[in-house]
Amino acid sequence: MDRVLIYVVSLGCAKNRIDTEHMLGLLANSNAAVTDEPDEADVIIINTCGFIGDAKEESIDTILEMSIYDAKLIVTGCLSQRYAGELEDELPEVDAFLGVSSYSKIDEAISAVLSDKKYICIDRVDEDLVDRVLTTPSHLAYVRIADGCNNRCSYCAIPQIRGDLKSRPKASILKEITDLRDGGVSEVVLIAQDTTKYGSDFGDPMLPELIDEAAQIMKDGWLRVLYCYPEGITDEIIDAIKMHDNVCNYMDIPMQHFSDDVLKRMSRRHTQSSSKKIVRKLHAAGFALRTSLIVGFPGETKVDFDIMMKCVQELRFERLGVFRFSSEEGTPAHDMTNQISQETKVERYQKVMALQEGISQQLCESKIGSIVRVIVDGVDEDTGITIGRTMDQAPQIDGITYISTKEALTPGTFVDVKISKAYEYDLLGEIE
Repeated sequence: MDRVLIYVVSLGCAKNRIDTEHMLGLLANSNAAVTDEPDEADVIIINTCGFIGDAKEESIDTILEMSIYDAKLIVTGCLSQRYAGELEDELPEVDAFLGVSSYSKIDEAISAVLSDKKYICIDRVDEDLVDRVLTTPSHLAYVRIADGCNNRCSYCAIPQIRGDLKSRPKASILKEITDLRDGGVSEVVLIAQDTTKYGSDFGDPMLPELIDEAAQIMKDGWLRVLYCYPEGITDEIIDAIKMHDNVCNYMDIPMQHFSDDVLKRMSRRHTQSSSKKIVRKLHAAGFALRTSLIVGFPGETKVDFDIMMKCVQELRFERLGVFRFSSEEGTPAHDMTNQISQETKVERYQKVMALQEGISQQLCESKIGSIVRVIVDGVDEDTGITIGRTMDQAPQIDGITYISTKEALTPGTFVDVKISKAYEYDLLGEIE
């Protein structure tokens, strides 16, 4: 392949970002060069998300936005995997489509489109890709420990897109973490669709031993674990995290709802009672918790919604996100009766977020006067103030900690900060 200029757009979640980074790693070993300017590019690659309606809309809008440039257009990722056949007809602007497990074909795709040939590959051909170029700040990296999911929640299209659970070999994960730490990464975030199930396709779940070994590699740095489904959180996982001072006492637990009737229709494996039990247990053990909820699931009554509101008020999650139900074709929930109006979804979304904003403000205010460990992320472009995060603040999804200092702090280093002021989601403090 002759040397070409590539412009890359990555949409969606951290798991998608990792796919983009692997694709960039493959391109780094080719004759391609990445440019920051789309109007300079010979080829534009858009790594899309196709999980819910809003994400699909953003992906389509981005494709159309990029189609104005005089460049070949390659669309990769979830949207391609799910809709390549339909999109080929509806988006003639696109020259190639690659699915979520065919990034290793990127060189072939580029060669094809530069020869004015269409190219489609949504076959699951990728194994454990190794090459990678970080797109995060140099002190932060996400590490995927598994892909796919076996949970089969009735609203979720992930199994259609990503397939069944496929855990990575532990040795491969630990080598990647070692390489990242040796390369100066101070915080590693372990992710999967459901991290608690890691290794269960090999036999028994292996997350506790993975945490233990990864924490030892990340000595003097931080290890964080995201996306722990409530029914999979065991004493062994809790103990593995608590055993190491450098593993963040933080969990992202997607509860989705608290009404037992709704949870049953969602095909979730937890109940209101078990949800409360694990939240109280984790809070008692000193964990900060994030959860995600879905409002407007088919058949969600006012009583169901009131149960959600009551549980949010009672359990007082440190972080909470809300999704409005998106009816995804091919999922059982798509064909359920009693679909909820968009107006009701928006109203319920606003009520939950207003409630959580007050809870978050109070919890942030409770930090005033305390001294917390903070990882330095850099300088805020808008304010010029140094910013960082506590163990309670996951990157890119939670609030931040502003650090009042005249010192030039190096990103990826750690400082102790005394909190002096609190906002709805953010903190402000001075170096102690």
